[in-house]
Amino acid sequence: MILNKSYSRELAKLLLEINAVILRPNNPFTWTSGWNSPIYCDNRLTLRYPNVRKNISKAFADIIEKEIGDVDVITGTATAGIPHAAWIAQNLDKPLAYVRAKAKSYGLGNQIEGGVDKGQSTIVIEDLISTGGSAISVVDALEFIGADIRAVLSIFTYGFDKANKKFKDRNLPLYTLTDYTTLIEVALEVGAVKESDLKLLNDWRKSPETWPN
Repeated sequence: MILNKSYSRELAKLLLEINAVILRPNNPFTWTSGWNSPIYCDNRLTLRYPNVRKNISKAFADIIEKEIGDVDVITGTATAGIPHAAWIAQNLDKPLAYVRAKAKSYGLGNQIEGGVDKGQSTIVIEDLISTGGSAISVVDALEFIGADIRAVLSIFTYGFDKANKKFKDRNLPLYTLTDYTTLIEVALEVGAVKESDLKLLNDWRKSPETWPN
């Protein structure tokens, strides 16, 4: 869910300005999944811009303080969620952890680094929600060790139905700073896409597996 519509539009514009989001409805990208996509989102580019990343960190911290309340640990997803989680943990004076995609095959074999103890509350910081699979795998790892996951927070979401269903089925709140629908609205206003592109862009979100056919 998006709590601040005004900020959502502001952030969408910033992401377009720094090319963290690129829209090409007539010359689509190909994802590793094989899907064709009119959008490429690389929120790691926000790391290059101190004003943008500070802006994002503050927005996350506001959600935590106003909607979630006190938590014991801030957890980031590896790798793109780690820096944002670190800034939030610093701002809120909280311990930091991060979760790997899988456990290491060497050393102590850790999957969770920094540490979340059984019974501790945490929130998960993600940069992007696509199908929701990577965020849910992090939640699974945390639940396995007995952590109390209060919510997942993400910079951006495509808003796919299958992702929304995963979070709903887990009864897990998902807060996002901005989303695909807001981005398209802002992109049209600033001239990043044309009115004639809207059908292609909207059709993709409804059926990304088969788009554009």
